[in-house]
Amino acid sequence: MSNWKMTVRYGSDVTRVSFDDLDEAIAEAEAMTEKVLADGPMSSVSAFKEYEPDQLVKARIEISGKGLFSAPTAGIDIQGDGGMLGFTGGVKRKPIVADDRKQIFAGIREALSS
Repeated sequence: MSNWKMTVRYGSDVTRVSFDDLDEAIAEAEAMTEKVLADGPMSSVSAFKEYEPDQLVKARIEISGKGLFSAPTAGIDIQGDGGMLGFTGGVKRKPIVADDRKQIFAGIREALSS
């Protein structure tokens, strides 16, 4: 039975992949981040008001472990302009303060390892 689950929400698609090892899950999350960023920026969206690419989430990549009530969870939101926001927690999210993608994934690894 797997220990880690990666959920990727990219556009209207949702995929889930299971991993036995945290390092494998993080490596796959980094590869998926590269893929999303390679697709380029999003355009503005108009729905009741105008949303600029930096206000949109292009993809969310989330890794979660096992646990009945408080499974360790962390991930990254990739914004429509290519910006990235790391987070920890499921329902109550806390931002990972980081300057770049390397620091975001270091924060994800730390949150999931503890």
